[in-house]
Amino acid sequence: MHVVLAGGGTAGHIEPAMALADALRRHDPTVGITALGTERGLETRLVPERGYELALIPAVPLPRKPSADLITLPSRLRGTIKEAERIMTERKADCLVGFGGYVALPGYFAARSLGVPIVVHEANARPGLANKIGSRFTDHVAVSTPDSQLRGARYVGIPLRRSIATLDRSVMRGEACHYFGLNPSLPTLLVSGGSQGARRLNEVVQTVAPYLQRSGLQILHVVGPRNELPQIDNMPGMPPYIPVPYVDRMDLAYAAADMMLCRAGAMTVAELSAVGLPAAYVPLPIGNGEQRLNAQPVVKAGGGLLVDDADLTPEWVREQVLPVLGNRQRLNDMSRAAAEFGRRDADDLLVGMVYEAIAARRAA
Repeated sequence: MHVVLAGGGTAGHIEPAMALADALRRHDPTVGITALGTERGLETRLVPERGYELALIPAVPLPRKPSADLITLPSRLRGTIKEAERIMTERKADCLVGFGGYVALPGYFAARSLGVPIVVHEANARPGLANKIGSRFTDHVAVSTPDSQLRGARYVGIPLRRSIATLDRSVMRGEACHYFGLNPSLPTLLVSGGSQGARRLNEVVQTVAPYLQRSGLQILHVVGPRNELPQIDNMPGMPPYIPVPYVDRMDLAYAAADMMLCRAGAMTVAELSAVGLPAAYVPLPIGNGEQRLNAQPVVKAGGGLLVDDADLTPEWVREQVLPVLGNRQRLNDMSRAAAEFGRRDADDLLVGMVYEAIAARRAA
């Protein structure tokens, strides 16, 4: 069996695809896996790092809204679709699994042309153009939220790395705090604006950090690899403020934390819910508003707070985040609410859908 994955561009598309690849290999170590990508995306680094084959196709950006670019899209896609067809034919693909974005759309058209079964996975609450189109080509559509707008969708959650999906934060807390140089007996705020960081979050946290430290709170701050690390002078006896450019062990970061201040990308919301980590979500203020929609269900369930980017200030952190971190019972309640919303088995459920799609095509 050979499965082709189409979900390049951003980590939000690539990480679920790689989690599915790992799950497929657990079920069948002999399965062939090829990831479609372009030379522009993060997949050029992330896919080879995970040990999977990457096949590049030309990049054709997709318009977010109806425009003249949408009219010319079919002609611009033609060459990319032909290349995707060639890759799938050479690999003798049994299934194409798309995760959205500009890599997925040519994959969907190519698979449809070749008669290859299609599975669609949509991570965001508001589906993008590629998955809206792809969902019309198949009955096998998986989504991350129970109120998805895609027709015939099955709620499975988002496939996660096993290190996240199987994480027991309480068991790992001591090791995690030692790894980062934190005190396991102090409440910990984890801050991250995503893989590249977020200037707004960085500026607010750097300003409010001394106040939080004086209040008995320690901070692990992932500023982003391209952002300058703040100059910190941790006084003796003061809870630590530890800024780092990047963390490649997010499982340990989650285990060390009691709460997180972060953006609301679909992957972030899924991971925090799965591990039961409360969060203050600050949706990205650009785009089509999908980050707010991603966070709303878990916030409504009681597993987090939600604040607009423009309203995130040092005062808001002092008045809203600090009281939560100072109240162990409220933290526990929020943790349980987040965990009840989370899904840890999405990777195995999606593997099942792959086998279903292949079986249905063979039966037909």
